[in-house]
Amino acid sequence: MVSKEILDFLNLLSKNNNREWFTANKTEFQKIEKQAKFFFNEIGNQLQKSDSIENIQMYRIYRDVRFSKDKSPYKNYLGAWYSRTKPFFRGSYYIHLEPGNCFVEGGFWMPNAEDLKRIRKEFELDDSEIREIINSSDFKKYFGTIRGEELKTAPKDFDKSHKAIDLIRKKQFLAVRKFTDAEVLDKSFNNEVFKTFVAMRPYFDYMSDVLTTNLNGESIIK
Repeated sequence: MVSKEILDFLNLLSKNNNREWFTANKTEFQKIEKQAKFFFNEIGNQLQKSDSIENIQMYRIYRDVRFSKDKSPYKNYLGAWYSRTKPFFRGSYYIHLEPGNCFVEGGFWMPNAEDLKRIRKEFELDDSEIREIINSSDFKKYFGTIRGEELKTAPKDFDKSHKAIDLIRKKQFLAVRKFTDAEVLDKSFNNEVFKTFVAMRPYFDYMSDVLTTNLNGESIIK
């Protein structure tokens, strides 16, 4: 389970985001960091039973403030990222623990230019399969719709009146499920996270197929 101590510490950190407070409370942070790491790894072990996970990364609490207007030295959340094994399995899973803003997410955060163009071309050619997936009862139950940043109009060389322009203009393709703090602290949370990740699989399998083939459906994996 995610302990109440984790959310309590993060809540205090958000109100005392300075080096003096953090240094004075570093022993407590190391304790909750260890708890969170154990939780994230347990989720990773569950995922490995149903998917192929290449890497598990728990993000560090320290912020890179070099190019940010916000000079707060610490993140007020803990998160872990699970990348699927490339080149055949594409996409990644993510868990975000932050008081009042906990969520589970998966998909394609910032596809490179080549992958983004390939996804858009697939939607331009035929959007029926992706529509079937995102309109399924399970997808709607857990995620509602595909989320992420998007252009205000059509990308270059795409018709702004195309019937799939709502998908084509996206720059990110994310499935997101939010949780209340109470839900995160409940003993069923581990199972809910796993069920949420499983619900992403039809979407991941489709996108992996798109990104490993050309528009003729021929494999591009060497």
